Amino acid sequence: MKRLLGLTAVAGAAIVVGVSPALSTNECKGLQICLRVAGPWVVVPGTTSTPRPTVSYQLSCPRGFIVGGLDAELSDRAIDVGFRGALGSPVNPGITTARAALFDATFTGRTARAVSFRPHLGCIPTSGGSGGPQPFLQPSAANAAAFAPGRPTVRRVSNVTLRAGSVQTVVRTCAAGEHVVSGWHAVGFYTTSAPSAALITSVATSRTVRNGRVTVRVRTGFALAGVRAVVQVGAVCAGGS
Repeated sequence: MKRLLGLTAVAGAAIVVGVSPALSTNECKGLQICLRVAGPWVVVPGTTSTPRPTVSYQLSCPRGFIVGGLDAELSDRAIDVGFRGALGSPVNPGITTARAALFDATFTGRTARAVSFRPHLGCIPTSGGSGGPQPFLQPSAANAAAFAPGRPTVRRVSNVTLRAGSVQTVVRTCAAGEHVVSGWHAVGFYTTSAPSAALITSVATSRTVRNGRVTVRVRTGFALAGVRAVVQVGAVCAGGS
């Protein structure tokens, strides 16, 4: 299942960059100035346990651009994929989205199997987005303790290239003055089509979040030889200025 966000078009000629997807994707639909950014094929836990595990992967636009549209390619129709947008009005680039988007994907099938998805961004110039959040009414005296939703956390991300037949440890921390709230990791393959089950199972990972550090241990097999693969390790951080 794919969830798309219809966003405001901006004037100009269409611009397309990046690797051509295996199928026609719609991240730039309705956007006349748009840079396409394709991520790797991200492994989704293909288990049938309850609750189902979710994998997250952050994809970014180039500097000077923000996310104007999103799409994804799925290796299996039973993958439920969406993204995390910020609260605000109107739903728009610069309010709902920023330079990067965090995709979440969950396998919903009845039979366990190796599955993956490839995220796509349609990036527009920052000048084409919203001018920023609109003024809002202050809470009444009876609700003086209420606050408008903000952005109390920030995501710190590391992308590390994997080596075939090795064991690698990747550590991600927060910036000075911040503290770790949670962490995530994901494995991605830069292949022209969805990775095979043999390729997916050639990478095994484990994650711990302890003492302000998100640590991921990755063990790879030799099936990875000649394939560009990455592990993304992210920390959700709070408490900064």
